[in-house]
Amino acid sequence: MKRNILRGVLLGVLCVASVAMAQEEGQASYGRGQGWSVLSGQTMGQGGTAFVGQVGWPGISLGLLHGATPKFDIGGRFTFNYGREGIVTSVVPGLKLQAWVRLMLLQSSRVNVGLSFAPGPFFYFYNNGTDVGLTLPIALTVGIPVGSAVMLNLGMDIPFYVIFGTGGGPVFPILFGGGLEYFISRDLAVNFNVRMGPSIFPNDDFIRYRGRQARFTMEALFGLAYKF
Repeated sequence: MKRNILRGVLLGVLCVASVAMAQEEGQASYGRGQGWSVLSGQTMGQGGTAFVGQVGWPGISLGLLHGATPKFDIGGRFTFNYGREGIVTSVVPGLKLQAWVRLMLLQSSRVNVGLSFAPGPFFYFYNNGTDVGLTLPIALTVGIPVGSAVMLNLGMDIPFYVIFGTGGGPVFPILFGGGLEYFISRDLAVNFNVRMGPSIFPNDDFIRYRGRQARFTMEALFGLAYKF
């Protein structure tokens, strides 16, 4: 009888230990993702390089990111837009050429936080002329890994820009939203990202030439990222 009780206790201890080990392994793997990301606060990792393409509103972009250090990415991005800086009522063709840098501020098994900055010139082509400007967008992003296959993100973007010349001036978009990356494999991910909010035009000349002081702005993009 005592032997049966002892055996039962030992089996119970072994079962509890195995469950605890499984939970620890699950917790250790939870949130690690694939060790890289192009939309969240997590960076590429030192030496990692990714080709990134996105399409949707307001345009089509192609970019390259390289992990210069474990927490810092550098790269560039070329964009063809058919919506001027995301303003939903302004369908205008344009080109942008930007540098692209990302800094990871914090990373744990359950969350990551990062900053990105992508300065560069842009050109929008109207029937009666061309708008030339400089974009200086900054974004704060929080990433939430869900297992190894999905990375969610929440973010605030301030894609500030200046248009030069008559009727130009500074513009302050303030955008909020979220997105996700789904890792098909360790080297390939599909993604979706959306941000929306107002673009504020504080310059009186800009309002006189362009109309309202604030306009609804949105970015909704599907993409693909390949790490090589």
